[in-house]
Amino acid sequence: MQQTETTFDDRYRTGLDLAARLGGETDGTEAFELLGRQWDLLPGVFWPRPGTGTEWYTTAIPYRNAPRFLEIGCGAGVTAVWAALHGCGHVTATDVVESAVRNTALNAARHGVGDRVRAQRSDVFSDLAPDERFDLVFWNCSVIEAPEDFEFTRDVEWAIFDRGYSALRRYLSEVHDRLTPGGRALVTFNSLGDQRRIEETARQAGVGLHRLGESTRLLSGEGVTFRLFEILRPEEPRGERA
Repeated sequence: MQQTETTFDDRYRTGLDLAARLGGETDGTEAFELLGRQWDLLPGVFWPRPGTGTEWYTTAIPYRNAPRFLEIGCGAGVTAVWAALHGCGHVTATDVVESAVRNTALNAARHGVGDRVRAQRSDVFSDLAPDERFDLVFWNCSVIEAPEDFEFTRDVEWAIFDRGYSALRRYLSEVHDRLTPGGRALVTFNSLGDQRRIEETARQAGVGLHRLGESTRLLSGEGVTFRLFEILRPEEPRGERA
């Protein structure tokens, strides 16, 4: 992974700016369009507008042969609903904030997949039943590192910031324990994050990252590169599967 040199403070300021612009702050539900569909957005939930990468990675995820799909950090629910519409019969969508859980359930009902999408609160895997396993697990991770003493004051900040990349470390370390035999674990990063720290975090978790694809999108006039990775144990072969 390559990136233009930026400092921790540069990335942190970018994250604060994104939080100011991408969190719905109205008193009621808004509507937005993405992927040719209309979606509801509740106050405070991350707005997956064009350029944020949602429209790319949602369609790049290999849903085939994955009847049981888990999304961490579901936000407004676009990816979870898309998965249910494209072959995943049992979708579990989790988020650390309740407003996102409600938003995902709202959009699942709106698009007629409420019977296939279960939305619940969870901090990464901590609130899932211990024996739950999935054929495909995905997280568009909170890619900007925040200071260890950072205080979350708005729901949208959870979609952007990760204190010391601690949530990412847990995800990379624990995700294979949540897979069915032959299951796959995916994660996205983008060029707004600290790529060296992300690679270091993966090494500490004892996993490898195999890039499946990437796309550069304009976000507020700036090019941001989004990358989709499969998370592999050291003994697993590299290479894209159908």
